[in-house]
Amino acid sequence: SVQVRGLCGTFTGDQRDEFTTPEGDVEPGVAAFANAFRAAGACPALGPGIPDPCHGFPGSRERAEAACAVLMGPAFQ
Repeated sequence: SVQVRGLCGTFTGDQRDEFTTPEGDVEPGVAAFANAFRAAGACPALGPGIPDPCHGFPGSRERAEAACAVLMGPAFQ
């Protein structure tokens, strides 16, 4: 059974099911997958061209890399 779900993917090793929506559908693209998790009215829908969030928020790349280092560390291997 699938133990990991949501925006993190399924972590099954099968790339074909990584974009599984809350309804159980598998979306072919990132934007449609991300939009499936939107709370109604909480934020605008993503279009086909996904913007780089680091352009709009200076310093974001460094903070994200530091936070993601934990996920890439020994605790999650």
